[in-house]
Amino acid sequence: MLALVPPPRLCDKARMFIVDSGLPIVTAAAMRAAEAAAIAAGTPALTLMERAADGAARAIMAFAPAARATVLCGPGNNGGDGYGIALVLAKAGVEVTVAADAPPLGEPAATMARRWSGAVVPLAEAPPAPLIVDALFGTGLTRALPESAQAALDRLRGQGRVVAIDIVSGLEADTGRALGRPLTAELTLTFGAAKPGHVLGEGGFVSGRLAIVDIGLAIETPLAFTARPRLAAPARDAHKYTRGWVMVVEGTPGHGGASGLAGLAALRCGAGLVTLVGEGTHLPALALMRRNDDEAAALLPDKRLGAVVIGPGMDADMRARGWLKRLSWAEKALVIDAGALRLLPRGPIGVPAVLTPHEGEFAQLFGPIRADLGDDRLAAVQAAARSCGAVVLLKGAATIIAAPDGRAAINAHASPYLATAGSGDVLAGMIAALIAQGLPLFEAAQAAAWLHGEAGVRLGPGGIADDLVASLPAVLAAL
Repeated sequence: MLALVPPPRLCDKARMFIVDSGLPIVTAAAMRAAEAAAIAAGTPALTLMERAADGAARAIMAFAPAARATVLCGPGNNGGDGYGIALVLAKAGVEVTVAADAPPLGEPAATMARRWSGAVVPLAEAPPAPLIVDALFGTGLTRALPESAQAALDRLRGQGRVVAIDIVSGLEADTGRALGRPLTAELTLTFGAAKPGHVLGEGGFVSGRLAIVDIGLAIETPLAFTARPRLAAPARDAHKYTRGWVMVVEGTPGHGGASGLAGLAALRCGAGLVTLVGEGTHLPALALMRRNDDEAAALLPDKRLGAVVIGPGMDADMRARGWLKRLSWAEKALVIDAGALRLLPRGPIGVPAVLTPHEGEFAQLFGPIRADLGDDRLAAVQAAARSCGAVVLLKGAATIIAAPDGRAAINAHASPYLATAGSGDVLAGMIAALIAQGLPLFEAAQAAAWLHGEAGVRLGPGGIADDLVASLPAVLAAL
């Protein structure tokens, strides 16, 4: 079992972070195409299934060794994988019962099923066991689970440790939408590459740990998980401007905490200089600089200014509209969040930008996700990035990041403790810091999402957004 990571993208000496491509993610259609290409190139379909069964069985025995196992097999290729896994487990001394209502008819699953000579019972009689292997339905499922399969899953719930093969039965592979009541797995073993449904929608709650079994497929995809960024020490001759200069346009005076969090996060994420813009008087740290609107506007032509955050704590007023217009003329890289998102017109942004909406803000700007895409969050974010010509980061339990050129990433490295006021402001400041340090916008959004998630993992109960900022030095030191 092996997960392959592409070689890193190198960065110049001014950048503090190196961003590697993460593990690939493929849609169901792309996976079928990869399998078809392997078969056309001379690898028999049966060989691919044998590799899948052998790799999965070995992973199962390492993860959940058991004396008895029940393997639930469906009528398609996922069921064929199940029969192959049963064979390997039985040869290893496990007492295996296969539960299936009918053997697969298509090849190579039918051949794999004929090799099984052990016990087979109907799904209605599937016995509880210390180990339950869910090989009922794989990535091709697009309809509700059959009643007999759903009844078997319901009856076995809580009756043993569950390992799902390829994807938990009852999940739509591209969206994670539940097509019934899936049986929660402790481990999901998928082949070749992860699928969006493993981490999106209901998949993020029922898939358990995810492991990839390499079966020899060539995977080409514009979609991947975010990866842990690598820290690169600043050059010996670095100074505050080469470390990156970030400007944060404050909102209304009563909401200055939001922009303060963004500014502090930018500093903690490596920016050498952060300027708060507004008429406020409070500075959350002595290291932050302050300028009023006129003074800051005069700084916009300075080529050393690397990124501007606008939106945290901001109302949709004339000042905000004026600043968006100024920034569009200045052609600086923008991180647009919160209040500023409500002021954007539909269509191209016109400047390099990262938009960081939550779902409500996304719907206001691009339309409801469920309107025409069947709850396909990934497709919705990709379409939004194309339409506005900017990187779009949709915040959520699994954060989706898409670039206008079709590349996309999913950050599943996060924590529910991030659901606290100000957390998004912290993320906006982090993204701006990485852009100011020289990372391309898409890579900066990915790296910041991962680091933000790691800070959330460390946050724990009782933590607030201020604690996220305070934890960043420890997060970076651990890279």
